[in-house]
Amino acid sequence: MNPTALIAEDEPLLAAHLRQELLRLWPGLEVLATVGDGLQAVAQTLALQPTLAFFDIRMPGCTGLEAAAALAEDWPQGAGSAPFPLIVFVTAYSDHALAAFEAQAADYLVKPVDPPRLAACVQRLQQRLHERQRQAPAPAQALDAAVAQLRSLLGGAAVASAPPAARLEVIQAQVGSVVHFVPVDEVIYFEAADKYVRVVTAAREHLIRQSLRELLPMLDTAVFWQVHRGTVVQARCIEQARREESGKVTLKLRGRPETVTASRLYAHLFKGQ
Repeated sequence: MNPTALIAEDEPLLAAHLRQELLRLWPGLEVLATVGDGLQAVAQTLALQPTLAFFDIRMPGCTGLEAAAALAEDWPQGAGSAPFPLIVFVTAYSDHALAAFEAQAADYLVKPVDPPRLAACVQRLQQRLHERQRQAPAPAQALDAAVAQLRSLLGGAAVASAPPAARLEVIQAQVGSVVHFVPVDEVIYFEAADKYVRVVTAAREHLIRQSLRELLPMLDTAVFWQVHRGTVVQARCIEQARREESGKVTLKLRGRPETVTASRLYAHLFKGQ
């Protein structure tokens, strides 16, 4: 079967140029779709299951890194499932954690894409696909390897791009004309909800108009563990972790009746001793 690709790029001219150059360099490649935002990138990649995915780092909806994380969490397993795609990140910022990309991504490209650099990328991808076909790893093993690689990439990019932030001690959650002051150490978990974040304590829930991406740098990562792209849990509030066949982990929390799911990307936090 010929390799297939999906391009996620919010600038139509750049997307068209990348598609044209890819097909020129790789005549046997089939570009299944070109999308313009991160949410469509996730939806279409899951639906079409291409061999390759070219993700712009800065896209509306969610970034290329966030889209890749979502794929790692939701990629299907079992009979008929395709291997996790090789992901190439495209960025306009030459200093945007390129060391991490070079070490952990299938490849990366800097805009405007240089034809010789793209030719080298194509050669590298063809070699990776040849090795994958020759070794023929089980789908579960291939996904585990991709998840480990992506986890390292996300960690490296976060360290490289996150500015230092003051630790958050109290959250001010406004309801009408009343502002509730919620000590951070009373929060059991935070959960992204559209343009808000749910702040969940044992007693009640609050909504704050702030993204989880903005909140994360202000939390102590030794205390609050990110367990999903949209969920951060206070570690001491985790009572039990149960690993599922899908690779995800279900968390039982102290002081709350509901459970929380930790995705494949963060399942390594719950190994036991």
